[in-house]
Amino acid sequence: MPLQDHIQLISVDDHVVEHANVWQDRLPAHLLATGPRIEKNDKGHDIWHFEDKTYANVGLNAVAGKSPDEYGMEPAKFEDMIPGCYNPYERVKDMELDGIQASLSFPSFPGFAGRRFAEMDDPELALACVYAYNDWHIEEWCGAAPDRFIPLVILPYWDIEASVAEIHRTAHMGAKAISFSEAPQNIGQPSFHSPHWDPILAAAQQHSLPLCMHFGSGGAPEASADAPFAVSIAMFGMNSQSTVIDLLFSPVFQKFPELKVCLSEGGIGWIPYILERCDYTWDRHRHYQHLELQVPPSELFRDHIFGCFISDEGGLAVLDRIGVDQVMWECDYPHSDSNWPNSRKMLGESLQHLTDADAKKIAEDNARRVFNFTGGR
Repeated sequence: MPLQDHIQLISVDDHVVEHANVWQDRLPAHLLATGPRIEKNDKGHDIWHFEDKTYANVGLNAVAGKSPDEYGMEPAKFEDMIPGCYNPYERVKDMELDGIQASLSFPSFPGFAGRRFAEMDDPELALACVYAYNDWHIEEWCGAAPDRFIPLVILPYWDIEASVAEIHRTAHMGAKAISFSEAPQNIGQPSFHSPHWDPILAAAQQHSLPLCMHFGSGGAPEASADAPFAVSIAMFGMNSQSTVIDLLFSPVFQKFPELKVCLSEGGIGWIPYILERCDYTWDRHRHYQHLELQVPPSELFRDHIFGCFISDEGGLAVLDRIGVDQVMWECDYPHSDSNWPNSRKMLGESLQHLTDADAKKIAEDNARRVFNFTGGR
């Protein structure tokens, strides 16, 4: 059963491949030589060069338009991708083909939450790269079609003061969300149990910017050493489960009662069990563990956390135990988990057991509310 025509489909997790001049057009002149730039190698592949490092996956898993038997972790050249991967005007055409009104896109080269910049040797260059990315994303990518794109920014998270300043700066430019690590302790940073992040969380709350925590932003799940990468791909949703448990038992939501967190590409089928387990743990262990949490964790979840799915029949079958107001849909264009260009048809089939009002919440309304997005109405 197709989605009703009045429902405007919004994807809360897509990906953009940055074109070759994003940083060369925006970095200060004295940083251009060491800043990110594209050069061809002897095989004709497009390679990102920055400082004395290289990054070969210019279009990591950007396989939209190919059949599943052609999927891989590359392409390695811009010409091997469909233009919608890196051209916003072409992306809008691909969204039209898929029946999608609006899209929120994560970065590619910087990593989901800007981790590649944190690994740079030159702190000045790292900061400048963050600023350049956000300027490009808001002004050029989203600016090409403001009614179709939801601006998502990254932070120089290794510098708290600079991160707070960047939240204020980009919020005034029109940012609607922040990409943040799902497990900062796994990338050499303090955990959510530390007050270290409080200034960033306070600024995000002040501007009503949800934190989008894409799976993999805190590293890949640990699979067997001899397992194929498909095992890690199947396990990535477990990262989101750990994030939920960590956040619910941390002081984050008690300190910041208006803060929202989106579990990008984390799926939803596991949510009922995790909430049940967290509530059971809280009820049995909170006294001798001296937990400050005064309400069951499941109550916090429904006030603060949103599950996001591409295809999740198990989760949709137990939607009443998750909460229809806590669920959003994602396309994942141009990656291999995406159903483009058949997303609208397939989502309609998945939601056909729901009322029209509930289907509209998942496909559109929840995203508009969480990201304060009115484009295209």
